[in-house]
Amino acid sequence: MKLPWSSAADDLTKRDVRFVTHHAARRAAIASACASAVLALAGGVAIGHFMRPPVMSGVAGASLSGASQPGASQHHYVVGEIGRMDASIALLDPRIGRLSAELAQLRQFDQRLRARPVRGATPSAVPGRSGDQGDAGETGNDADGEGGPALAPRRCAEGSAARANAKRVNGELDCMAATLSALEQATAAHTAAWAAFPGRRPVDGGRDGSPFGNRIDPFTHRLSFHPGMDLVAPTGTPILAAAGGRVIFAGPKAGYGNAVEIDHGNGFVTRYGHASKIDVRVGQIVLPQAHIAAVGSTGRSTGPHLHFEVLVNGQPVDPADYLALFAAPING
Repeated sequence: MKLPWSSAADDLTKRDVRFVTHHAARRAAIASACASAVLALAGGVAIGHFMRPPVMSGVAGASLSGASQPGASQHHYVVGEIGRMDASIALLDPRIGRLSAELAQLRQFDQRLRARPVRGATPSAVPGRSGDQGDAGETGNDADGEGGPALAPRRCAEGSAARANAKRVNGELDCMAATLSALEQATAAHTAAWAAFPGRRPVDGGRDGSPFGNRIDPFTHRLSFHPGMDLVAPTGTPILAAAGGRVIFAGPKAGYGNAVEIDHGNGFVTRYGHASKIDVRVGQIVLPQAHIAAVGSTGRSTGPHLHFEVLVNGQPVDPADYLALFAAPING
């Protein structure tokens, strides 16, 4: 899977941002819960089947006393198999937990995005897919050739638990591990797109200043367009990346003073102006909320603050709409 910022700079703005839908996330979460339940059932059946002590009469016990050595070997083999199954289950449990947490996070963001759509973002079930297209030539995506009939997933554990044995349980565990890997791979694509969405607040604790749109210019005192929003904070306050991406500009810029620009892919670029200090370089990969600069008052500025812009395909849009998607919900 390619991260949205892992390709060349001219390839960063090709694709649309797409997010997991509520129904897809719910199905995956249900599948994870069912897998966990089946694992517990299979482990219990296997333990009960192999560890049940044999019931023998005195005569039968005496006749089998000479065969105690093969029985002990079989017992050790069974104990070893059960240990391996327990280890497999122990490895699957945390993966299921992480996947469930990621799905919950993506589902919450998807609900916010659908309730308040913003320019440049399109909710969809699978990144880079447009659903059931019929003919292969209609998808418009030549990166990876995939296809086949749309069939329901096959269950890893079937029917009678009474017939459970070590070989069968191990096969079911392998099936569940492969299924979980497929779910993790699909979720990773959504998580990467979510990490590259510029909605995280770039200054902790800063108060909102001039908003996006027309305003009275503080220098000319005439009506002018403000292409971003101002976040007022003391000089030296850390400036944080609104999303993950690649730094495409870092240095002095006319009107902005010391500025940083980050390409997040999918047509998104963020700009941070009036910094007192720049802590990144061009070409550097940054993660969401990474420290990239410090608040200052360089350039065309009346006091210490961050000028923050979001550009979609080169056009400025209101950053407040994007920050609202990541804002903590207000209870009450």
